[in-house]
Amino acid sequence: MELAQFSLSLAATTALALATLIPVPALAAPVKNVVLVHGAFADGSGWRSVYDDLTKRGYRVTIVQNPLTSLEEDVAATRRALDRQDGPAVLVGHSWGGTVITEAGIHEKVAGLVYVSALSPDVGETTAKQYEGFAPTPEFVIETTKDGFGFVNLDKFKAGFAHDAGDEDVAFLRDSQVPINMAVFATKLKNAAWRTKPSWAVIATEDKAFDQAMLVHMAERIGARITKVSASHALFMTQPKIVADTIDQAAKSVSAKAMR
Repeated sequence: MELAQFSLSLAATTALALATLIPVPALAAPVKNVVLVHGAFADGSGWRSVYDDLTKRGYRVTIVQNPLTSLEEDVAATRRALDRQDGPAVLVGHSWGGTVITEAGIHEKVAGLVYVSALSPDVGETTAKQYEGFAPTPEFVIETTKDGFGFVNLDKFKAGFAHDAGDEDVAFLRDSQVPINMAVFATKLKNAAWRTKPSWAVIATEDKAFDQAMLVHMAERIGARITKVSASHALFMTQPKIVADTIDQAAKSVSAKAMR
């Protein structure tokens, strides 16, 4: 009996020790963080209405002020914002910001990606390559400075960038442009987060910066869940509810999967 009791005691002690050593996965937290990345010729202020909508829904929203000077520096600015999140986040990019989130989205805190009329190159591809084989966009006119930075033509700005916005908003966007280093479009990507992270896409059907076929092709190639909305390239400002709804859907979807 003593030997049997000793064996049972030893077994119990061993089981307790193993239970202490083997980590037990913690329950996944719902995604309540959103990080917004602006595109070329704009800054983070254009996200204001999306920010207001999402914060009312209980999300913690961070807006990246990426410098548009190089892909590396824009990605670094985005990673800096992701590092500050207190949990998983949905990473959102508009236009050129799509390239940025594609590279930066491999960050461990990114649970999902939302492309807002945005670019989505693959590993080894440049952003410029995404335009190949698609129709030109004559209403979206870019002027390049002597040092290689691009601005949208002032006279063509409303037609090409934000034809569905009010005149005062158009004037502010036009006159607060952040120029982009045109060399960024020739930079090859080292990572493509959409290959491992679930993706969503909001496509503006009246976007004059991209051919519609190009936007659809990119979204379908990455397997994104697509939402279309009648809007200009400035849909982040003119259709904030649709954009916020999609971000909310993405957050709830990745949260639900994580909690299973």
